[in-house]
Amino acid sequence: MGVLGFAFWQSGPYKDLAHVIGDIMTKALDLLQSITEKALKAGADAADAIYAESTSMSTSCRMGKLEDVERSEGADLGLRVLIGKRQANVSTTDLSTSTLDMMIERAVAMAQIAPEDPFCGLAPQERLLSSIPDLDLDDGSDPSAASLGERAERAEAAGLEISGITNSGGAGASFGRGGVTLVTSHGFSGHYTGTSHSVSVSLLAGEGTAMERDYDYSSTRHLSELSDAAEVGRNAGERTMRRLNPRKVPSQSANVIYDPRVSGGLVGHFAGAISGSSVARGTSFLKEKMGEAIFAPGIQIIDDPLRKRGLRSKPFDGEGVENGLLNLIKDGVLQCWLLDCATARQLNLESNGRASRGIGGPPAPSTTNLYMEAGSRSRDDLIKDLGTGLYITEMIGMGVNGITGDYSRGASGFWVENGELTFPVSEITVASNLKDMFMNITAADDLTFHYGTNAPTVLVEGMTIAGS
Repeated sequence: MGVLGFAFWQSGPYKDLAHVIGDIMTKALDLLQSITEKALKAGADAADAIYAESTSMSTSCRMGKLEDVERSEGADLGLRVLIGKRQANVSTTDLSTSTLDMMIERAVAMAQIAPEDPFCGLAPQERLLSSIPDLDLDDGSDPSAASLGERAERAEAAGLEISGITNSGGAGASFGRGGVTLVTSHGFSGHYTGTSHSVSVSLLAGEGTAMERDYDYSSTRHLSELSDAAEVGRNAGERTMRRLNPRKVPSQSANVIYDPRVSGGLVGHFAGAISGSSVARGTSFLKEKMGEAIFAPGIQIIDDPLRKRGLRSKPFDGEGVENGLLNLIKDGVLQCWLLDCATARQLNLESNGRASRGIGGPPAPSTTNLYMEAGSRSRDDLIKDLGTGLYITEMIGMGVNGITGDYSRGASGFWVENGELTFPVSEITVASNLKDMFMNITAADDLTFHYGTNAPTVLVEGMTIAGS
């Protein structure tokens, strides 16, 4: 529950958790309002302050035995002050009055000698969010350690029941609640909380040097939407069994299908290339592609911070700017960059509400719930039409050059012959250039929202496979 949370709980009485969270919000807003006002009195022209509070609990087990139970609470406060075109950031976990007063004094002193940044500053006042939407991110739950342990044990037990599974890498379950409060000296104040629930398991099959492993997990905002632990265990076991006795394939050019477990990575590489920071520095392979077709016709990529119960949803961005659904790719054409206020000023544009804010530094552009829309063809049809090629289920390494778009990553999965998955493959590398990959991509119709960045099964034509 964090520093403020425990203080408020102990000062009760409270009827339920909702009353505790509501009081935490009020106290946090009051605290940050006081800090920004003091910063102005100390000599700052403008200031903003952010407070993040979190509670997390997790359990893990292996081979039916509980291995550990962990719980943590934390709270961090960050302050940014601006004097002209100079800014400084400071942060602390000590919320005592004396420490906060010292922090304000030091922040102002640092800003006075900081180098000028012509693009820094608070968000334009007219862009600030006035009414905070309810995204239903907090389910109000407070699960016990015992319930988490039981969830992990059920997941592992179900996986170990799969014939051929010989060992376990362990199972885990976790719960978390986090709250974010942001106040600016020019009129914005906002707060939201969110919960998270997860269950995961990793299993092994085979013996000696012929062992293989795989996993499955589920993560949601609301406990009621979490996948059944036994189902997660069975999925992990079945996936592990399918990976036994992998083969190598000859080096060749072939078409490749990315499973939804890994296809979101391609969308993530695209997001990095359209970050306002990369574009402003000239370090993106897409820096001159605005308004051009960079994906195949029919491809749509969207960022939606207001998705109900989304894993990365947030009602306002890191500068208090109103956010909303953003079409990044429309029918294959690049529509916009990801912009916070500073990068927008640098590019002579306006922020599109994509500022992400940490405690110890200034805002920077980032995505929220990012996804590629589903296409019209089924996964089975893509595999059938592939004929011969590679179906990837796991990627290894980070071999992507954001400046050139060159792409080379380790992979494993299944070889496709005559339109069917035939045998597992491993120890291979797939390579191409992201510009070519994007233009030769086909999306299936099986989009689901399991991660922060999602995509359906996708086919990428004309890649190089380095094998035996």
